[in-house]
Amino acid sequence: MTSAIILIPARMASTRLPGKPLADIHGAPMIVHVWRRAKEADVGTVLVAADDPRIVEAITSAGGHAVMTGDHHQSGSDRIFEALGRFDPDRRHDIVVNVQGDLPTVEPETIRAATRLLDDPAVHIGTVAAEIRRAGERTDPNVVKVVGSAIDAQRLRALYFTRATAPHGEGPLFHHIGLYAYRRTALERFVALPPSPLEQREKLEQLRALEDGMRIDVAIVAATPLGVDTPHDLERARELLA
Repeated sequence: MTSAIILIPARMASTRLPGKPLADIHGAPMIVHVWRRAKEADVGTVLVAADDPRIVEAITSAGGHAVMTGDHHQSGSDRIFEALGRFDPDRRHDIVVNVQGDLPTVEPETIRAATRLLDDPAVHIGTVAAEIRRAGERTDPNVVKVVGSAIDAQRLRALYFTRATAPHGEGPLFHHIGLYAYRRTALERFVALPPSPLEQREKLEQLRALEDGMRIDVAIVAATPLGVDTPHDLERARELLA
């Protein structure tokens, strides 16, 4: 039997939107909206990994659970790994789902889709992507693309992740959504690795896992959740959640 835990990393030190986790969206902090979506996914325990006691207070006031982590982490993966060790030293949870704390519009089904990929014992990490519909996003380096071999109409085996327009030629392109379901052993393996050459070149953490030989499968979902990085994104989130 597997037991999943959803971990939501949240840090206050955003350069473009300071205090981002506590940004108000219709009377609740953004991190609380993400926590609620994660709860609605109903795949397991939900825990926020915070770097500031104000985030912990916001989540506990909403009825959730949060733990403090250090302010030295270079990535969300490192932060959730620390939180996992603090919250679950007895290793009750063997699947760890990383949901970014700036995705207040993420659909619960998107979280479930990533987690279901680990029903296949050959898969180390599950993630999600949506087909790119806007022409400008095909060439936008801020829109990360996943290149993969189709397993079926709604699933790929990832071969590469890139900021470039790929693959070349006619056919769909897929926007990678930075939400991951790890086997606990795969997360432990991942955080112990040094940054890989392609990861450093593309500035994409998931390439570290591919370069180490881990298998990443990708569920194709209907929509890309809005990532909130700027004041403009925050206004869009308020409109979408109105």
